[in-house]
Amino acid sequence: MRAVAFEKLGGPEVLQVVEAPTPEPGPGEVAIDVSWAGVNFADAKARSVGYRVDTLPFRPGLEVSGTVRALGPDVTDLAVGQHVFAMLNGQGYAETAIARAATTFAVPEALDLRDAAALGTVLATGYALLHEVARVREGETVLVQGAAGGVGTVTGQLARAAGAGRVLGVVSRPEKAAYPKDFGYDEVLVGEDFDEQALRATDGRGVDIALDPVGGESWRRSVAALARFGRAVSFGNASDAEPWSAGFADVAPRGISVAGFSILGLAASDPTRLRILTEQAFREAERANITVPVTGEFSLADAGEAHRLLESRASTGKLLLRVR
Repeated sequence: MRAVAFEKLGGPEVLQVVEAPTPEPGPGEVAIDVSWAGVNFADAKARSVGYRVDTLPFRPGLEVSGTVRALGPDVTDLAVGQHVFAMLNGQGYAETAIARAATTFAVPEALDLRDAAALGTVLATGYALLHEVARVREGETVLVQGAAGGVGTVTGQLARAAGAGRVLGVVSRPEKAAYPKDFGYDEVLVGEDFDEQALRATDGRGVDIALDPVGGESWRRSVAALARFGRAVSFGNASDAEPWSAGFADVAPRGISVAGFSILGLAASDPTRLRILTEQAFREAERANITVPVTGEFSLADAGEAHRLLESRASTGKLLLRVR
């Protein structure tokens, strides 16, 4: 089978198509003939700085959709030929991928495999951020950093569906500001001073929830934008900044809360909870007609181009590899 791998860390050019044996599932595993593989910023960080890379060569790819090829021993709740979506620990940029049955999900009939690959991880992430970690309440104001990306696109819609009073987005470039307004956002802020803009937009009150995947100065400004009793959630560190910390003096004056979330961490530590959450998220997507546009499709041979576009910060929506 064909797969994409890198033998050393570096730029998108280190991604190479290689021939590899078709893998067989072990106990508790599923072999999936991959139709679509999602392209995520974590894949680019794996390639560039070794994020979650144990050994080289390494095959990136954290999410796939496709058809069950074979079942490992003791897997009884899936069937050969079934359409599925799976979250992986890598290895997804390939014609056949091995996934844990615990993190493999039947695709709802309302979704095709392309939609499932585009929605799966970003939908579960956005749903968890709003409903499990930040615990959004009706009428609240929500601020989402990275509003034009895959997670941002679905989170704006999820916030609106949950009854948020106002949904504010943040984008890095002026040319991306119009895009999120089609996906639940009332106002889109541009620039590093988005905390000051958010305070002006709320007449000095601040936002109830701030969601930030960037870290560093962006995280500090997200916390600064909070209203009294507000909640900020960090769900990534795209800036590669030093880890953040918060003490009593930082949170007590306004009674704010800060938290972190990782969908990969949840998949590794509590797949049962991930399954419940993902099924809830898919039901909400069907109920509220939540979508994420696929704005770029690439072949396996063009995986490097997909990474270049993602790292340019010029992309919107979701990028996919078209495998089969």
